[in-house]
Amino acid sequence: MFHLHSKLKYFLYPAPVDMRKSFYTLSGIIKSEMKRDVQNGEVFIFVNRRLTTMKILHLEHGGLVIYHKKLDGGVFKLPSFDESLTSHAIGWHDLMMIVKNVKPRKHVLKRRQKEASFQIF
Repeated sequence: MFHLHSKLKYFLYPAPVDMRKSFYTLSGIIKSEMKRDVQNGEVFIFVNRRLTTMKILHLEHGGLVIYHKKLDGGVFKLPSFDESLTSHAIGWHDLMMIVKNVKPRKHVLKRRQKEASFQIF
């Protein structure tokens, strides 16, 4: 069941994260770099460098839960924030805008890819 709602506190991690990271590694980032505790019931949002994948880590009744969203096209549009901070507090409405307000990205092929895509074998 989806247990995220407007009464929770949301924190966006300002640096790109390797999306191969899972529960323990993301919890380590929360504790060591964000200086927060995952056990407090807060919600933590991580995005990759290309802004195409998002992971949301949250503690629920049964344990830690990761919500994972990967875009087929476009990129997430993040709100502006100070990148020198260890975390950026956002609201429920801001999270919904990030998830719903996906910007289309122009896919530009490199020269080598253009040549390879038009070859007939």
